[in-house]
Amino acid sequence: MADLVNNISKGRFVHYGATAQAGTGGAKLVAVVLAAAGLGTDDQLQDAATLTAVLAVATEQTTMGRKTLSGVTAAVNNTANTASIDAADVTWTAAGGAATGKLVICFDPTGSSADGALVPLTVHDFAVTPDGTDITAQISVDGLAVAQNA
Repeated sequence: MADLVNNISKGRFVHYGATAQAGTGGAKLVAVVLAAAGLGTDDQLQDAATLTAVLAVATEQTTMGRKTLSGVTAAVNNTANTASIDAADVTWTAAGGAATGKLVICFDPTGSSADGALVPLTVHDFAVTPDGTDITAQISVDGLAVAQNA
């Protein structure tokens, strides 16, 4: 599950997930890997309202590249009184480049939007050192994020 939900997405990440699940207007969720070096604080990352703002306080680890999430689902559980988004695990084949620090899941409203239009939904700890082997970001069995009463 998410280490943090971006402030801009609180209360809306399920809507974004459902829109990506439906593919409305080409919408999708995208995983963006951040390098460990020069990584901003969790508070700075959480305050970022666009991917451009995230990249103002962190460096993208571009060697691994961005990945579109597959199997995106948004669900409401009336028994548990929760709402959640989930996706399939993400794998980078023969991953290389600099050590990573975080993984940001962004909503892309058109499927090809500029970074200034990508909405960061969740940020996950993702500390790995690519060595040419496959790297998989395992999505928690609880999903990417769950909204529930406090």
